[in-house]
Amino acid sequence: MNRQHAPVAAGRRRNAGVLGLLALATLLLAIANIGIGDAKLGIGPILASLVGQGDPNTAAIIFDYRLPRIALALLAGAGLAVAGVIAQGVMRNPLAAPDTLGITGGAGLAAVVVTLLFPLSAPSALMAAAFGGGIAAAFAVYLLAYRRGVAPVRLALVGVAVSAFCSSGVHLLVSRATPNVNTALIWLSGSLWGRSWDQVLQVLPWMLLLIPLAWLLAVHLDVIRLGDPVALGLGVKVELLRASLLAMAVALTGSAVAVVGTIGFVGLIVPHAARQLVGGRHRILIPTAALLGGLLVLVADALGRGLVPPVEVPAGLVVSAVGGPYFLYLLWRQSRR
Repeated sequence: MNRQHAPVAAGRRRNAGVLGLLALATLLLAIANIGIGDAKLGIGPILASLVGQGDPNTAAIIFDYRLPRIALALLAGAGLAVAGVIAQGVMRNPLAAPDTLGITGGAGLAAVVVTLLFPLSAPSALMAAAFGGGIAAAFAVYLLAYRRGVAPVRLALVGVAVSAFCSSGVHLLVSRATPNVNTALIWLSGSLWGRSWDQVLQVLPWMLLLIPLAWLLAVHLDVIRLGDPVALGLGVKVELLRASLLAMAVALTGSAVAVVGTIGFVGLIVPHAARQLVGGRHRILIPTAALLGGLLVLVADALGRGLVPPVEVPAGLVVSAVGGPYFLYLLWRQSRR
């Protein structure tokens, strides 16, 4: 028995080690990220300010500008990555993601409508609009892609088409609107510039609720991966579970998009990278993807601020530079099967 259980125990130790290393890397990068920006900060002033012993101006830079930005990068990246894991698990499709399902594009279009046409709306209205737009776009993609089932390549192509339609709507609105257009453009590029604790508090409850809930439903995602007949045979209400999980993916994406804008490809590339590290069991895959997603957006934001200072490249553009080619590679690989 001990020999039979040894590989399982070794795998669990390895996965725990991977999670520990990712958590440590995230912590170290977050601390390093505090020092990156127009005003360079050394480790000494950073640590002094964190324990309440630093210069007031330095403390203001850290607590009012940089820490909210870091927190949002981690939260939004985690939410988008977990949304991607859910989408791929529910659809049993390696190309499924908030971007390829049109969720990101739909949420972005709805949020831009609220930003430009109703600039005095409450933050909750922006969140609700992003949620509704994401659901509408995902529903449209599913209907258009369904032909006695949903083939991975067809889903991806229809998703790209719907996302392009949403993008054209966004550009039309931006070209016709003058008030708040700069806010919309910054938001559309996936920039974390100018974010505050207000945005952190808007998105935090969603992430604290939905990511642990996804983890609790991990076993059901594993069952769905075996196929609908097997899941039905095990007593799972497949359609209800699928709809609930997709609603969670939309809520995670919509809440992230509402506060940081459209950062694409996180939900596509991070789940694949997480599977390479820890395998396909969702109980370990979900926390791994959450850490990797936060780490990816944090790295992208750091690169965007540090590559060509004082010019700041939005994190969304940095992620897209990596995610675009990777999406084409996945599309090519699926088309050859």
